[in-house]
Amino acid sequence: MTARILLSLITCLLAFSSVSVAQDTLQIDFNTFLNKALDNSGQMKYQRQDVEIAENQIKQAQAQRIVPNMRLDTQHGLVPGVESDRADLQEDEYYLDPNLRNNWNDWAIYTKFQLSAVQPVFTWGAINKAVEAARLGAEAAQYSFDAKKADLELRLFDLYFSYVLALEIERLLEEAQDKVNQVERQINEMREEGDSSLDESEVFKFEIYKSEFEIQKAEVEENMNFVKETWNYVLRNEAGDVFEPQVRFLDPVAANIEPVDFYQQAAFNNRPELKALKVGEEATETYITSLKKQNLPGLYLAGYVNFANTPNRPRQSNPFIQNNTNLFTGGFGFTIRQKLNFFSIRANIERSKIKLKQASYAQDAAKDGILLEVNNNYRQASLADVKVEQTDEALVTSKRWLRQEQLDYDFGMGEVKDLIDAMRKELELKLQLKQRIFEYNSSLAKLNKSAGIPLTTLITN
Repeated sequence: MTARILLSLITCLLAFSSVSVAQDTLQIDFNTFLNKALDNSGQMKYQRQDVEIAENQIKQAQAQRIVPNMRLDTQHGLVPGVESDRADLQEDEYYLDPNLRNNWNDWAIYTKFQLSAVQPVFTWGAINKAVEAARLGAEAAQYSFDAKKADLELRLFDLYFSYVLALEIERLLEEAQDKVNQVERQINEMREEGDSSLDESEVFKFEIYKSEFEIQKAEVEENMNFVKETWNYVLRNEAGDVFEPQVRFLDPVAANIEPVDFYQQAAFNNRPELKALKVGEEATETYITSLKKQNLPGLYLAGYVNFANTPNRPRQSNPFIQNNTNLFTGGFGFTIRQKLNFFSIRANIERSKIKLKQASYAQDAAKDGILLEVNNNYRQASLADVKVEQTDEALVTSKRWLRQEQLDYDFGMGEVKDLIDAMRKELELKLQLKQRIFEYNSSLAKLNKSAGIPLTTLITN
């Protein structure tokens, strides 16, 4: 197989982490393979965290609706008691003694709790807009995740069918080995019979071909081992099962290539990257609206409760006199809050407007890039289709040639050189056809991916 296939396998391998020991071998279809690989992908788990963070921001924005600001402060310590020389004063009247002093021989534990809360009543819809902006941000994050997932699915598509390609090449080499053995037996028989028509130079060429063939077999064997190890790595599971493709023969995908404008329009409608940018632009617009509303005065309901207790400090009976070490008080009421950091708010709004323009430009740039990607993939898929068709026709011709050379050789009319050339060309075209079928399917998968069309539609077809 080509270096390009090996590179795609290595790239797919890097998206996963850890290896398991094989026990059972199971055959699975592409959809099962895809789901298992995605579940094991460390890359997808990492990308999913961006979605989780964005969804958490929704919860944070929603939390601003119900008592967004509640605070509890506590204070604890040791304080001395108090003493008065006036016998006519009760303990709750000590505030009347101007000569009241600390009693350093009387210590007690001081405890104080302060609870305060604020509930928005009317904020001109600023909170709702913030929630909506966060929701749109989470939606954009999901589309970005889908884009990363589509990239990995494309690599997994190549990985699945590279195994099928390896199986096909193994079968072709086994067939070729039978023909090589047949020619070798014929040469040995001619030697034993002392056939004078046997040209030793042709025998040398056959021996060279055998050596080259053995090298090719070794390459295919190593490639197959690499594909199997990659599969085991990607599909690791606790049971240690080993999987093989349910598809055993590599055929062209039964799907016609549509006109290029079909894929261009599908890309503009379906690509998750464009959806992410579009929704991100809406999120920025909504966030700007929220910032503007936050600059308006808001109506809030606020309340507080203060409690302090120190056993050696008596609570005073006069409501205008508070003993901070022994009290219980509270209250609530409406308040109007107005942010006065106008310059900071204006700068934030301007910054968000710049981001809004950036999102618009990013959409235009993404559309340009996607259009070029679709056109390039369409060109490659169309060319791959032609290559498959022409290689298939060439293979039919090579089979006729090989049959003719085999008949001529059997009747003593042909030469070993011509037979070897025919065998080499047939094997070369068989391998080339399977390789080009793989490339055609891969290029069609890339075309569908660039158009935002799910790869599963190819498998269904």
